[in-house]
Amino acid sequence: MNEISIKIKELRLEYGLSIIKLSELIGVTDSTISRWERGITDITGANLIKLCDFFGVTADYLLGRDEYK
Repeated sequence: MNEISIKIKELRLEYGLSIIKLSELIGVTDSTISRWERGITDITGANLIKLCDFFGVTADYLLGRDEYK
């Protein structure tokens, strides 16, 4: 797992969301979210922005470059 994988899962759980619900809310498949969380697939810039907007965090936070959301 990489830093972004950990952050995505942490935020999803913090918001009380299943993988399926988060995928519906941001418009990707549940298998995509699962692969992100396991560090199997890299996230695209467009999807990184979707996650940042949804969770109200910066890209630097998700990428592990900043500890503040």
